[in-house]
Amino acid sequence: MKMNTFTQHKVLKLSLLGLISVVLTQLAMAQSADIPRTRDGKPDFSGTYDVSTLTPLQRPTRFGNRLIITNDEAFAIANSEFERKESNQQGSDPNRTAPPQGGDGSTGAAGNVGGYNTFWIDNGTDVVRVNGEFRSSIIVDPLDGRYPPVTDEARNAIRAALGSGEAPRREGGANDGTAYWLDAGLDAPGPYDNPEQRPFAERCLMSFSSTAGPPMLPALYNNHKRIVQTEDTIVIQIEMVHETRIVRMNAEHDPAEIQKWLGDSIGWWEGDTLVVETTNFRDTPNFSRGSANMKVTERFDYESPERVIYSFTVEDPSVWSAPFSGEYSWPKTNNKVFEYACHEANYALEGIMKGARVLEMEYRGEDPGGVANPTN
Repeated sequence: MKMNTFTQHKVLKLSLLGLISVVLTQLAMAQSADIPRTRDGKPDFSGTYDVSTLTPLQRPTRFGNRLIITNDEAFAIANSEFERKESNQQGSDPNRTAPPQGGDGSTGAAGNVGGYNTFWIDNGTDVVRVNGEFRSSIIVDPLDGRYPPVTDEARNAIRAALGSGEAPRREGGANDGTAYWLDAGLDAPGPYDNPEQRPFAERCLMSFSSTAGPPMLPALYNNHKRIVQTEDTIVIQIEMVHETRIVRMNAEHDPAEIQKWLGDSIGWWEGDTLVVETTNFRDTPNFSRGSANMKVTERFDYESPERVIYSFTVEDPSVWSAPFSGEYSWPKTNNKVFEYACHEANYALEGIMKGARVLEMEYRGEDPGGVANPTN
C-alpha cells in the first residue's frame, strides 16, 4: 500500500519520537547503572560534597516566576561575583583613617568596621545547574521562588517579641555604636543582658545559615558536607560548626516530647531515591525561620556519578501559610572536611558582654572605666 505524504510524515515523526524515547530510556538506565552502589544495591551517597553556589535561596524579584535563566544571565552573575572578589582582593591603603566609632551605620560586621575579608569567603563561583539548566533560585515552589506568606500567628508573635521591652534598632537596623536599647528606659532589657541571649551561632553551639538544617542550605563559607552511609544509619557531617546529623533508616520517629535542635531524622528508600523526614524540633530549630511544628522532607538523587540533586519540602503551618520546596545540586569534591575550631561558649562573648556594659554606662553618662566582666 502506498502512503501519502501526510501519512509518511506522521510515521516518520512517530518513529523519531520512539527512537528518542528509547535513547532517553537507555541513557537513564546507563546513568542509573553508573552511579556508585552499596553491596545491597542501594545508591551509595558516601563522599564529600561542595554545595557552595551563587544562586540565592529566594529568587530575586527581577526574575519574576522564571526559574530557568539563560547561559548569558548565569555568566553575568558569575562574572559580577568574580569582579567583586577581585576588587576586594586589592591591598588596603596603609594610610587610611580609622573607621567611624560604632561603624558606618550599616548592618555589616560591627557596623562594617571589619569582619571577614575575601580570604574567608567561599560562596562558590557558579550558578546552580540542574539537568543542564541554570536556576534563578533554590526555592522552586511557590512559582515566584520565594517564601510563602507567614501566618497571622507568626506575624503576631514577631510583633509581640518586638514589643517585649527592648527598643528596636535605630533607623531600621543601623548600628550606631550606642546602647540603643536604653531608648526604652535606662533600665530597659537589652539583647546583651546575659550570654544566653546571644544567638546559638554566636555562641558556637550551632551553625548559621541553616548549613546543617534541615533543610541544608549553602552559606558564605564552609560549604562542605560529608556523608557516611551504612545499611542502618546515614551520617551527614557538616563543615560549619562541627555539626553532625544522624539519619536512622527504616525507623520510627522518637516520641514527640523528645525534641532536638536538628530534629529527629528517619530515612527510607523509594527506588533509587533516599528520602529523609525530620520532625521533633525544639522551638528554636537550626533553620531559624521554622518552629517546633516544622516537618522537613528531603530527597537525595544522583543526577550523575559525580553530582547529587538535593531537594526538600518544608511544612510548618504555624509559620507559613503553605509549604515550600527547593532543590539544588551537590557536586562531589576531593576536598576534606577539617575541624571547625569554633570555641563552644565562644570566649569572644567576654568582649561582647563587656562592650555592652561600656555602652550602657556611656549612655547613662557614667564613667565606664573598670567595668566588671559579667561572664567571670
